[in-house]
Amino acid sequence: MLIAITRPVSPSINQCELTFHNKEPIDVSKAAAQHAAYEACLRALGVRVVSLGAEPDLPDAVFVEDAAVVVDEAAVIPVMGAPSRRPETDGIAAALAAYRPLKFLESPATLDGGDVMRIGRSLFVGASSRTNAAGFAQLRAALAPLGYEVNAVEISRCLHLKSGCSYVGRNSILVNREWVDVKQFAGFELIDVPAEEPGASNALLIEAMIEDVVEDVVIVPSAFPRTIAILEARGFTVRPIDVSELQKAEGGVTCKSIIFNAAEPDS
Repeated sequence: MLIAITRPVSPSINQCELTFHNKEPIDVSKAAAQHAAYEACLRALGVRVVSLGAEPDLPDAVFVEDAAVVVDEAAVIPVMGAPSRRPETDGIAAALAAYRPLKFLESPATLDGGDVMRIGRSLFVGASSRTNAAGFAQLRAALAPLGYEVNAVEISRCLHLKSGCSYVGRNSILVNREWVDVKQFAGFELIDVPAEEPGASNALLIEAMIEDVVEDVVIVPSAFPRTIAILEARGFTVRPIDVSELQKAEGGVTCKSIIFNAAEPDS
């Protein structure tokens, strides 16, 4: 069974960290409704959603993906790149401890989970303003003994690696080459997002269970119709979803959940 760890939108989300976006007012009620629809979409695809307690004093807490890197054998808890976000890891670590042994990165390492794209036993890690060389090195040291290959990817002009590329299944990566150096992606088919939709490269692949049938579904923000059309023309099953208020906080569709295969947690 797929598990998705989520957390509600904080009422203080208008104080969120911004790196590349200009500040725009966020309608908190609308953002909460969009987040609820996002969780409902995951449930409809057969994912068990585990919603954690709200964190009203942590503006970015809804973006849970950044607070952990989960593989089959362990969950790695990082030192997040933005100091204001580091308290977010406490609740995430406590929740993941029911499903995985925990490994912790240590200062001076910094790393955000949004910089980590996993494809099978390979992890690609963005060299961003939130993830430094020590963070990459410590993640590699933690996961190499478990049989994972960890590769660094140069990025620019975007917050995280998965702001600029996402694995969408079928050996394919949706990518904005203006933001991501694709040299590490040899052997993958690259699907370029349209120039007029640069942020469309963040998409969420779900191995869905629909009426006892397993099907790969790609969740894409509804704000990117041209990208949706490109994926559908290639035979991908796409679920558009409105996350417009959360996009104002530099959020996408991957960052609002930590998704992994797991049995029920220990009671």
